[in-house]
Amino acid sequence: MTPMSQPSEALGWRSVGDLVGQHPDAPVALIGAPLNERSLTPGRCDLGPKALRAVLPRLSTYDVETGLELEIKVHDAGDVALKAVSPFDAFAPVRDAVAAHAHRALTILVGGNNAITRPGVHALGLERVGVLTLDAHFDLRDTDQGLTNGNPIQALLDDGMDGRRISQVGLAPFANTRRAHEKAEAAGISVRTARECRQRGLESVVVEELERLSSLCEVIYVDFDIDVIDRSQWPASPGARPGGVSVHDFFDAARAIGACPKVRAVDLTEYDPSLEIGDLGSLTAGRWFCEILSGVAAR
Repeated sequence: MTPMSQPSEALGWRSVGDLVGQHPDAPVALIGAPLNERSLTPGRCDLGPKALRAVLPRLSTYDVETGLELEIKVHDAGDVALKAVSPFDAFAPVRDAVAAHAHRALTILVGGNNAITRPGVHALGLERVGVLTLDAHFDLRDTDQGLTNGNPIQALLDDGMDGRRISQVGLAPFANTRRAHEKAEAAGISVRTARECRQRGLESVVVEELERLSSLCEVIYVDFDIDVIDRSQWPASPGARPGGVSVHDFFDAARAIGACPKVRAVDLTEYDPSLEIGDLGSLTAGRWFCEILSGVAAR
């Protein structure tokens, strides 16, 4: 029997989807950025925002491991119109969409390919922001052939960003080049490999980098290129490789990042629902969203 004071959970429960809607005064905003053009491996990353929103009703607001009940409202600001738009032309609309929510505690930008990261960073102010990436790749490909999902970090360096204000975590072996590694070191970027994350713990490495960036920057932008996860646990990105970080560690790191007050915007990139096996991709992305909100709740 259900107590009279509580609604029945016989056919449903309070979900994370119930927290997301038109809430202009919410501390968190959700923006879809379905950018797909100029992906080095063709796919359908543009389907990511829709897939994430669709899975949220399947996730409850209660964390049985910690006793946390999520109460944070999330303002859904909709999607930036990016159909058949190049990364170059997407820069201003994505930047402006994120900047419009700079007054909130956190803006969550859901892609879309990794080319959305550069405009997201610019939205926080290039002269004051630090960047943390969780990514199997350096994303330091040359920009002489234009912007792609393989060169957002190089493009930020080209824009004049100080490499010392960039941390790259989860870099995978045999998925990058010596030249990219040397470019990162020459720029002063902090480089943390997938092996180091396994040996020392991803959350510990992430917390160290958040502390490092916090000492240098006013605000922090975090790029979650989800191909950082081991491919056996995350097949829904073309760039995911065997030997990546575990999905459990990824969730713990997401919560730690959400809890950092200087983190003012995060993105989720390279999620391609067309590569789904069952609902593994959408449920993983949805759990990531819950962990980010759980971190914000701890601030």
